[in-house]
Amino acid sequence: MKKIELEIVALSHSITQTHSYAVVLGEINGLRRLPIVIGGFEAQAIAVALEKMNPSRPLTHDLMKNFMNAFGIELHEIIICDLQEGIFYSKLVCSSENDTVEIDSRTSDALALAVRFGCPIYTYENILGSAGILMEDNPTGKKKKSKEEPVEKETAEKSDLRSMTIEELNSLLNEVLEKEDYIRAIAIRDEINNRKKK
Repeated sequence: MKKIELEIVALSHSITQTHSYAVVLGEINGLRRLPIVIGGFEAQAIAVALEKMNPSRPLTHDLMKNFMNAFGIELHEIIICDLQEGIFYSKLVCSSENDTVEIDSRTSDALALAVRFGCPIYTYENILGSAGILMEDNPTGKKKKSKEEPVEKETAEKSDLRSMTIEELNSLLNEVLEKEDYIRAIAIRDEINNRKKK
């Protein structure tokens, strides 16, 4: 089967399940998106790597990467290889100097490792065809979001952040980083950066 390469285009709160997040994968050089619901810890692990944050202690996925590097194991790619009853199945394609193996993985863990290793993410046409969402081009050339795509909610917290001073935002950022709430830290950091640009 022909593999289709994907990239992470968004990470947001899931609008369909409380206390869950959605990672949205986009088809490279294409208009389809593949939303996948993941847990909070996995979303945090992906966010930390995407934002190149350095937690005070290694997270589980950092430990896994360090372990693999220490034993000369390379992660070449991840493949989202199956979809059964709404659950995505993935595998890690790894190699050592002697062998190449495929290892079963939860998709959220595979994505967290892919971001850390900088390796490509693939899926197959049948999965993208059945669970993907087609984005439409509009006349301005920007992509328009489908009504079905999970989008980040405009929360009260965002408007609360807008009403805070820079000093209050920096203080809050330090608090959430101490609690290792990296998803919230990203929102606060983005608000601080937006103000610095103005």
